[in-house]
Amino acid sequence: MSQKRKIINDPVFGFITIPNDFIYNIIQHPFLQRLNRIRQLGLAAFVYPGAQHTRFHHSIGAMYLMNEAIYQLRQKGNSISEEEYIGALSCILMHDIGHGPFSHVLEHTLVTKVKHETISLLLMERLNKEWDNQLEVCLSIFKDEYPKHFLHQLVSGQLDVDRLDYLRRDSFFTGVSEGNIGSARIIKMLDVRNDKLVVESKGIYSIENFLMSRRLMYWQVYLHKTAVAAEKTMINTLMRAKELSKNGVSLFASPALSYFLKKDANEDDFREDTDTLNLFLDLDDNDIWSALKVWSTHQDVVLSTLSNALINRRLFKISISPHPHDSQKIDEYVKKLMRHFKISREEAHYLVSANIISTDMYSESDDSIDIVYRDGTIKDISEASDMLNIELLSKKVEKYYFAYYKID
Repeated sequence: MSQKRKIINDPVFGFITIPNDFIYNIIQHPFLQRLNRIRQLGLAAFVYPGAQHTRFHHSIGAMYLMNEAIYQLRQKGNSISEEEYIGALSCILMHDIGHGPFSHVLEHTLVTKVKHETISLLLMERLNKEWDNQLEVCLSIFKDEYPKHFLHQLVSGQLDVDRLDYLRRDSFFTGVSEGNIGSARIIKMLDVRNDKLVVESKGIYSIENFLMSRRLMYWQVYLHKTAVAAEKTMINTLMRAKELSKNGVSLFASPALSYFLKKDANEDDFREDTDTLNLFLDLDDNDIWSALKVWSTHQDVVLSTLSNALINRRLFKISISPHPHDSQKIDEYVKKLMRHFKISREEAHYLVSANIISTDMYSESDDSIDIVYRDGTIKDISEASDMLNIELLSKKVEKYYFAYYKID
């Protein structure tokens, strides 16, 4: 450890101390620094202009909460070695490195055959080779192969530090106060029983608040109708660009974006072709915005219309309903677009989007949230809570949307 401790001033948690040089080197690595160029909330800034924070901010915050959680668990007599501590911190720092521009938009357009978790793992494995297998524990925790399952739960589970950070952080930057959960109190209440995370019974109200906050944040931020409309506009723009590229139309794009517009890269490409992973690492939000600005004057009317819509915030209008939208009305609108722009039916379909948005907030089939009482009894939150209707909370909510480019 160098003599001088390095500190980051975080707007959500205050001063965060980087515990040692190894963790500092991960933070300084290009894999992590790339996350500075990817916004955490993708296109939500169209609704909440303050939502400019990045996946790098989030990773640092999650590392801070992991540090706090391990401190609390050690205080309660749980054995966590220094190697396990470093492994858990490394793991949460790198859990998002496989994300691409605008996060999940990419998984619907440019990289459809590989999940971001798989890419994160491939990048961690590459770094592990570079660093003479110093990330073995980190990889084992990430894959849930490490003997102490509760360490994986802290990275990916119902009460992981990933969620505890992003709810607090997204609430802070959007100004949606409902997401402001008591992360510090939840962490203070954590303990381990039978190799699983549990929450002391006096923390039950904080857990109830956490689950309710998560539900509110989903519908007010993550699935806000304008954010959904912006996402559908972006997806259709990239899909149109991809179709044109595959048909030999020359489009302005960075080398990285050009590669993924022309090629449907699968998991084997990412594993076996070094160029695929390297080009993915070159891809961030800036590649997309730069391309959109140029595409806004492209001769293809569909691509230029959609690109303009994103550059100048003329997003799709959206109608959300508990019932499917009338397919005849959708078809009539498609015909209207065909006439207005003098385009084919196939082309007009890029200017509309109709499907389902859904979320499930708490699934008892996943790792449960367990409450431990003073007498040692353990109950799932669904039994322990006398306030929450967990059946309602765990019910998958589906809504139908119809998003469309509005003609003046």
